Amino acid sequence: MTPLTDVPGAVLDERGLRHVGSPVAEQRKLASGAALAPLGDRRVVSVGGEDRRSWLDSLSSQALTHLPPGVSTELLILDPQGRVEHAASVVDDGETTWLIVDASDADALATWLGRMRFRLRVEVRERSGELFVVGGTRAAVGALRAVAPVWVDPWPDVSPGGWAYARVDPHPGAERDWAEAIVDATEYERVIEGAVRGEIALAGLDAVEALRVAAWRPRVGVDADERLLPHEMDWLRTAVHLSKGCYRGQETVAKVHNLGHPPRRVVALQLDGSDNVLPARGDAVRAGDTVIGAITSVAVHHEEGPIALALIKRTAPEGVELVVDTADGPLAAAAETVVPADAGATAAVPRLPRLGRRRAAE
Repeated sequence: MTPLTDVPGAVLDERGLRHVGSPVAEQRKLASGAALAPLGDRRVVSVGGEDRRSWLDSLSSQALTHLPPGVSTELLILDPQGRVEHAASVVDDGETTWLIVDASDADALATWLGRMRFRLRVEVRERSGELFVVGGTRAAVGALRAVAPVWVDPWPDVSPGGWAYARVDPHPGAERDWAEAIVDATEYERVIEGAVRGEIALAGLDAVEALRVAAWRPRVGVDADERLLPHEMDWLRTAVHLSKGCYRGQETVAKVHNLGHPPRRVVALQLDGSDNVLPARGDAVRAGDTVIGAITSVAVHHEEGPIALALIKRTAPEGVELVVDTADGPLAAAAETVVPADAGATAAVPRLPRLGRRRAAE
């Protein structure tokens, strides 16, 4: 197979193609449908068998028993305390349910699913080296010879049974047209050879990440830690069905949403770009002298400049300038609220003023 190193200008790391010389220009091409992105940081897990959808429904946060062929969604696998363990993009073709998974999570998810089969009619296969994932606009990846229906990202629309915490209109991800195609080795080779000959434009993972961060789109392999609740990343929007049947972690999901608020909340940061300093994942975020959270994702966007996502305490003050503690020193940041401090169903419940409650009691 033609290696990506043969593509003119290609810069690679352990995840795959970082860029082909100009990450900012690649973002524009990717967003306009003029480029494709080989997603070396994704893997494919296939689930076959007659019981596959109802089985995945019983294990995950998403309602999948009656998922129609070709309809895209996503699921989360939670631990008993409702914390995110795994995430996957989901599309079914009528015979197989296809899961697109972060490469760092693929083996663990496939192994866990394999242990949960019991006597049901399901077959789980991790398809590394056999199948590949290519991303881009819906039209761009739709032209590829895919082995499964193209997965079209539902973000930021609110899926059936979901709930939106972010209160912005329009949502910054509303114009993001993103899809991912699962292709075999032959089609993947055709794309890479086309890029080597200059017939196909490629974009790297740096461009993909910049568009994702600008859309406030969570990703388990980057934004999740061992404590993450789906509420904290506004993930109830596309990955959780609040009225489906029982699954592991459901009690916490329902309790936090219906009776309380998530302990942390994601914010979008506009970073000071004057010194060309970028924070790293995990760098502390401060309000004054108080550490209120940490960076989860960082990118340089072609229009917005340096940006980031951060998880901060629910009680952190709003409307104040923040500081990120980087290896090169403090970096100023302005925050835009994604998940508000009062996120949850109770935020929509009318509250009587104190005087009104006293008069009502009388």
